[in-house]
Amino acid sequence: MNTDELKRNLASSNQWLRLLFMVLFALLLEVAGVVILIVVVLQFLFAILTGNANGNLRRFGDQLSSYIYQILQFLSYNTEEKPFPFAEWPESESDDFSSYANAKEVDGEIVTSEEDDEQETTGPEDKPKPE
Repeated sequence: MNTDELKRNLASSNQWLRLLFMVLFALLLEVAGVVILIVVVLQFLFAILTGNANGNLRRFGDQLSSYIYQILQFLSYNTEEKPFPFAEWPESESDDFSSYANAKEVDGEIVTSEEDDEQETTGPEDKPKPE
């Protein structure tokens, strides 16, 4: 790299503007990390108290983890697209949280309501044995 190229890069307002956005998104990443920790704790408490996962928390956790991924992609120069609030808030990858909203643990396995209905009609002796 020659000195002219270095001077041009240092004088580039685009690089300094990106640095400003990177500092902003690094701060937002820290806030999002705290929020995801709160979601994790709340989801655990909800599951302990009710026996079921909370569908709204699952959906929000999915969206927030996608947002964190978008921030990391921007910070690591893998994309030039700025995350929310400069783009749309990420949608959930899976909209099928309804079956997991009422999921519960039965015999050490997470089962949905459909699987639960099936288990109620068959006893443990009717279950196929793993090989």
